[in-house]
Amino acid sequence: MSESTGGRTAVVAGATSASGRALTRRLLADGLTVVAVGSDAGRLAEAFATLEGVDRQECDLTDEAAVRVLADRVRADHGGADALFHLVGGWRGGKGITAQSTADYDALHRSVFVTLFNTSRAFYDQLAERGGRLAAVSATAVAAPTAGNASYAAVKASVDAWLQAVADGFARDGSAAASTAVVVKALVDDTLRQQHPDRTFPGYTHVDDLAGILASLLGAPPADVNGARIDAVRDAHRG
Repeated sequence: MSESTGGRTAVVAGATSASGRALTRRLLADGLTVVAVGSDAGRLAEAFATLEGVDRQECDLTDEAAVRVLADRVRADHGGADALFHLVGGWRGGKGITAQSTADYDALHRSVFVTLFNTSRAFYDQLAERGGRLAAVSATAVAAPTAGNASYAAVKASVDAWLQAVADGFARDGSAAASTAVVVKALVDDTLRQQHPDRTFPGYTHVDDLAGILASLLGAPPADVNGARIDAVRDAHRG
């Protein structure tokens, strides 16, 4: 993986989430510059104002043109992206198939899939040139959907399919880049545990553990992680 004069640069989409904050801290500790992308400048400032090495970027990732501008800015300011970590999520469910609403599906599709669709296309060339890494969070619901989580599982399945397609693109282009899905049941952080001290969160993946898995992709051989689905549930040490 190539490096610019300022070292490697990782773009974290959804950076103000609990998982985004954990990953940003981990990447900074590993010596990377982080472009922290979020939809709200105030939340970005609150999360990262005191951290050196974080380039805070407000962007509506559902806006294709805005994402293209973001990618151009990353290339101009940092030489390009060595990694794109997509941590933009959301959850909406119902009690059954007929309770799945068009509004809920559309919201999930835009927040979970369209954001990945836009960012992965905008940063594809940079990642391919630099032997970079694309990774996003998938869900166990893809393999075991229920009537209640049908819309969520369908959107996450589209995330899986897109990541596989990008992996095929990297391979066909002869790039050392890799596209990877990390599969979780659900995520937990210390704040959530404190709010619910009686819950055990079985099978949940702690955001720090997710950060470790994602950061490890940077040093993994492309052949080992391109097109892979990494099961984080098996490594939910804190669950």
